[in-house]
Amino acid sequence: MYKNEPRLLKIFSAMKRRCYNKNCSDYKNYGNRGITVCKEWQSFRGFEKDMLPIFKEGLTLDRIDNNGNYEPSNCRWTTRKEQANNRRNTRLFEFNGLKMTMTNWSKKLGINRSTLTQRYYVYGWSIDKCLQTGGY
Repeated sequence: MYKNEPRLLKIFSAMKRRCYNKNCSDYKNYGNRGITVCKEWQSFRGFEKDMLPIFKEGLTLDRIDNNGNYEPSNCRWTTRKEQANNRRNTRLFEFNGLKMTMTNWSKKLGINRSTLTQRYYVYGWSIDKCLQTGGY
């Protein structure tokens, strides 16, 4: 047994439960939406073969396309913070060809997040004006 196999098995089991167990509290966001696990990953060994070589402790399994299935081409290991930016309800703002969350724009530009959100949601500024105007 590999060092990370127990953790990987836990992740695998949770993935399958979300997609196939109607009694699972997360089923509504996965299986009920049609999210499935690819044929190769129906067994733990198939999942392990693809994901163990790229696994790093402390990371979580993430689907790149939230509407896509669990399969090698659509899964990666990410931090919880990165995963939080990849949720269906995360709003992305496009500026100069880049799409990021308001939090990430705030960090990138050094403008307080609350300043940006107030400009956008309270004052109704365009995202271009919000991001091109300096911080306070």
